[in-house]
This record gives sequence, C-alpha cells and structure tokens, in this order.
Amino acid sequence: MATLYVENVPEDRYDALRRRAKENHRSIAAEVLALLEENVPTEKELQKRRRFLRYVERMHSKKRPRRAFPSTEEMIREDRAR
Repeated sequence: MATLYVENVPEDRYDALRRRAKENHRSIAAEVLALLEENVPTEKELQKRRRFLRYVERMHSKKRPRRAFPSTEEMIREDRAR
C-alpha cells in the first residue's frame, strides 16, 4: 500500500479535516482515506459509471408509444354523462 504525505495544508483546511474526523470518530488519516474513496473514483468505478450512463442513454432513447389522453372537454362530458 502506498504512503501519501501532504505538505503545506492551509490551517483552516486542516482544522476542518480534524473536525470532520472527530465527528466521524476517525483518525485524520482514516478521514482522508474516506474522502478519497468518496471523491476519487478508480478506473474500475469509472468504467461502471460509463456502463450505467450508456444504459440510461439507451433507455432514454427508446421510443415509447404515447398514450392518447382524452381532452379536458371529453373528460367533463364523460363525467356529466354518469
């Protein structure tokens, strides 16, 4: 597993990270890993997202038969005829 060292982190960022880690009952290192997992997708995750996007695009592009709804006028006439 690789090791990551980060220098020159602005004080306000570090304080926000420390606060977030404390709220989530994690160490700062564990919080940074959680943030990376949430926000930096791996190549495998990107491929999965692309497949899903292609699937959604295919579903969206399929022509669905339009149902003809009666006009408001027709519905009122039908209701009055009851």
